[in-house]
Amino acid sequence: MYIDDKLIKHYLKNVYFINGTAYAGKSTICKMLADKYNMIHCEENYKFGDFLKLTTKETHPNMNYFNTMKNWEEFVTRDKEDYANWLDNTSKEQIEFEILELLSIAKDRLVIVDTNLPHEVLERISDRSRVCYMVTTPEISTNEWFNRMDKEKQFLLDVIKKTDKPEKNLKKFKETLAYANRQEVVERFTKSGFFYLVRETLEDDILEKFKQVEEHFGLSNKQKKNEN
Repeated sequence: MYIDDKLIKHYLKNVYFINGTAYAGKSTICKMLADKYNMIHCEENYKFGDFLKLTTKETHPNMNYFNTMKNWEEFVTRDKEDYANWLDNTSKEQIEFEILELLSIAKDRLVIVDTNLPHEVLERISDRSRVCYMVTTPEISTNEWFNRMDKEKQFLLDVIKKTDKPEKNLKKFKETLAYANRQEVVERFTKSGFFYLVRETLEDDILEKFKQVEEHFGLSNKQKKNEN
């Protein structure tokens, strides 16, 4: 069954999307917006487990990678090209799930999404005024990856440490992260035509970034209109 993109765009009028590279401040800004404007906050890879239950390894091989890999060591020692392609293809396999989920929750509430939906999809289902890209340098994306006490990332670091060649594998995995967030990827966002912000250093003012995103989305004006 075909659904016109214009209909989807209409029913997603309460949804705001933030996409970009790792450690550009996406999750922080999403949380700040959700807190200030009482928005439903869909974090990165939200409901992935629920979506996964509706798939098979034949129809959605990338989403099912964790169910088909030999072990976690295989994951952390993958070739960088393979890892980057897996990220892209997993995002593509989730497109329909994410859109349908958003259609179901965005009727009466504003929604902020830390999304991986590709440019061409966002172009079709949303207005540019409701999309923001946030990027940072490949160095920050890579070097900060293990610095947060995130359970998943610390788990992977522990996996690497338990391999036969931990130093070599840690270096390889960081090279993989660098490739996934390489300058070419950054430029896909900055040259897309969508509004974007760049995190140049770790000391960048997150409050200033928040104000810029807030202004781009027009949320202050929307709040004032609702209050009146």
